[in-house]
Amino acid sequence: MRGPARFDEAAVADTLEAGLHEMGLPLEPGGRRRLVAYLRLLHRWNRVYNLSAVRDPVQMVSRHLLESLSVLPLVRGGRLLDAGSGAGLPGLVLAIARPDTRCVLLDRAAKRVRFLVHCVAELRIDNAEPVRGRIRDYRPARRFPLVVSRAALAVPELWRACEALLAPGGRTVAMAARPPEAAIASLDAAGVRHRLLPCRVPGLDAPRHLVVMERGHSL
Repeated sequence: MRGPARFDEAAVADTLEAGLHEMGLPLEPGGRRRLVAYLRLLHRWNRVYNLSAVRDPVQMVSRHLLESLSVLPLVRGGRLLDAGSGAGLPGLVLAIARPDTRCVLLDRAAKRVRFLVHCVAELRIDNAEPVRGRIRDYRPARRFPLVVSRAALAVPELWRACEALLAPGGRTVAMAARPPEAAIASLDAAGVRHRLLPCRVPGLDAPRHLVVMERGHSL
């Protein structure tokens, strides 16, 4: 069986830099260094914990870092919840990119939460809080202006699970690899206000989509 690809830090850093430039996302040098360090940790832990199906670190830049950063224009500071964070995608990446935003990383699997706790401590990410729990059971002391999720649940289920977690005027953003036509029809039927935002991620063949959902009726 073929082992994981070697972690080439220079290639990872160059691919990240080129992707950030193409996406027009300014990021401080310290943030870029932390993203590379995070990917190194993910690559190392992945050998034992199987946190990601992507094994090549350069491919991880597009599939994990840049795809997560496609949500960045919707982050306004304050607080957000990453519902079903997995290996920290997109929440830990957003926490690194936006140190002014407090990010709660919610996941039900102990091994993934252990990895997140290790990353937060190792990389000294002061604005990220890993929490073990299920989305439907989570009841925070304060609701969130923004909930993000990368394929933790189908879009309509995600809205139903997260609506109670939203502060007044809050939004839920679901990341989707393909245009979720059936999900959009379901949101229309339920009277959920929504927008579908296609976004191009460098290194990926097809555009990704962000489904932005709010209380109220779609226009």
